[in-house]
Amino acid sequence: MCKLPKFKDDNLIVGIETSDDAAVYKINDEIAMIQTVDFFTPVVDDPYTFGQIAAANSLSDVYAMGGEPRLALNIVGFPNCLDPSVMAEMLQGGASKVIEAGATLAGGHSIEDDEPKYGLCVTGFVNPNKILKNYGAKPGDVLILTKQIGSGIVNTAVKADMAPKEIVDEAIVVMTSLNKKAKEAIENYDVSSCTDITGFGLIGHSIEMAEASNVSFEINTKDVPIITNVMELAEMGLIPAGAYKNRTYFEKKLELNNIDEAYVDLFFDPQTSGGLLISANENDADKIINDMKDKGLDTKFAIIGRVVEKKEKYIYLK
Repeated sequence: MCKLPKFKDDNLIVGIETSDDAAVYKINDEIAMIQTVDFFTPVVDDPYTFGQIAAANSLSDVYAMGGEPRLALNIVGFPNCLDPSVMAEMLQGGASKVIEAGATLAGGHSIEDDEPKYGLCVTGFVNPNKILKNYGAKPGDVLILTKQIGSGIVNTAVKADMAPKEIVDEAIVVMTSLNKKAKEAIENYDVSSCTDITGFGLIGHSIEMAEASNVSFEINTKDVPIITNVMELAEMGLIPAGAYKNRTYFEKKLELNNIDEAYVDLFFDPQTSGGLLISANENDADKIINDMKDKGLDTKFAIIGRVVEKKEKYIYLK
């Protein structure tokens, strides 16, 4: 990316400089356009469920920026050795999530590929004064996570045929749930920054937010919501390769404080369609949690730590 030409436009409010979740372009004083794209290979066998997961993951970036999705385009790679009905189910699953988001699916583009790939290019809208960014966290803020983590470990266990059905079912709920309700629960409060937890895992995305905000995060290990019994899978060594890559890249920027190794693996675990990580005013914390309860989120959510003045490391696990 560093070799790409630098583009400057006074209306580009959010670009690539802070590794934020999406680009934001100001249309006028009341409307800004959010633009994002994401796609990946299947993480489950059922094509309809895979379509739901991929679409929820793509739509999540708009919610992480404080916006509402309005238009979506399919992006598909599909091998000619598979029955076209598989692709139809995949697209139907994706469409179901676009409908749930209140957006419009307006076509897309497909190519022949060696393995299935699916995702969305999504356009959303937000008031320029209400954009949520992955920087701006303030000392004294609390950190709120809106989905339990561990989906990468579960997916690894599924491939090894070692994942109990109840754990798989919970992971599917996590991955197919939109971040729509969570975003609606925070939109009337003093939120300093926000991002969604995906491929870099909880630690990687926390470091991105803390580093961009020039602060440190203290995360209470036992308060982080996790998929039920996923620790047993982590202790068995069912860790995806991406977790080790994340650890290699980010480990120097955090203090582990003798945290159990299985927890460390879990916190570096790359997530698919993960929850929002929110930095919010401490005075609003309980109200936000209550509003999330009222919204009826299908996932676990909790206050997991706080923002402090910048220290030697960006993240301190407690």
